[in-house]
Amino acid sequence: MSEEIPLALNGDRRAIARVLSGLENGSITVEDALAGKRPDASSTSWSTMAITGAPGVGKSVLVDALMTVWATNGTKVALLAVDPSSPRTGGALLGDRVRMSSVDNPAIKDLVYVRSIATRSSSGSVPLIVEDMAAFLLICGWEKVLIETVGSGQSELRCAAIADRIVVVEGPARGDGIQAEKAGLLELADIVLVNKADLDGAERHAGELKESFGLGEQQAPEVMLTSALHGTGIEEAARALMTLKSSGRALRARMRERLLGQHERRLVQHPSYNALLDSLCRGTIDIQTALARLEDEEHE
Repeated sequence: MSEEIPLALNGDRRAIARVLSGLENGSITVEDALAGKRPDASSTSWSTMAITGAPGVGKSVLVDALMTVWATNGTKVALLAVDPSSPRTGGALLGDRVRMSSVDNPAIKDLVYVRSIATRSSSGSVPLIVEDMAAFLLICGWEKVLIETVGSGQSELRCAAIADRIVVVEGPARGDGIQAEKAGLLELADIVLVNKADLDGAERHAGELKESFGLGEQQAPEVMLTSALHGTGIEEAARALMTLKSSGRALRARMRERLLGQHERRLVQHPSYNALLDSLCRGTIDIQTALARLEDEEHE
């Protein structure tokens, strides 16, 4: 598998897919994949952007429309679309590719890359390996990497640990702005897009969001209206997102999620993790014993 890495770095798409699969299943380490290289962290512009929001607000169609605009303007953009896994079987539908027309557009298909990922053992909405996969895509020459998350509520905060910018997608009839603000993720947003602007209630919801943001002490993120289905506001949103600056909002919450994410990584990658899970299922040990064994083995 390691022989695929130089091919991937030279732009071979099949090799890129195999290396990403290797990173995902653990057969390739991030150290081998990156070979000491890391994306340039000194730039003030963003390299990775999380696009998140509740199910049904049209994230996938919106992302596809944004990627089409950027690729048409010459930007190489990749998408890591995260699908929820079944907690019982570990399987996932991985259906985002169905909604993506940009990858089949002959005029821009060489500038667009889409990869679906299952959440698997990650307790958050974004599996921790996505950070490494995004870094690999960046050193392979993709200029921007989008991370579309599953929209599963409070656990969405985990995307803050890996993305330079956070875009929250809302839709009409999502409840009043105060309730939306209480959802947690909105407090971290660098910008909010209210999609499906062609439907009743979209403008009202955008106004409620602006009003609720205005009640806070921090600088409010911009709220924009879009309709991915009809193309309304897409060009404007694409320009705003491409030059989006970090709002700096809730920095402590972002660092908290990054710390928790790395702690989770150590847990799920522990060699005894699955064996201890089996013991817990059989009832032969309790949670405290499992934690103690993990800590003891880590210090051996």
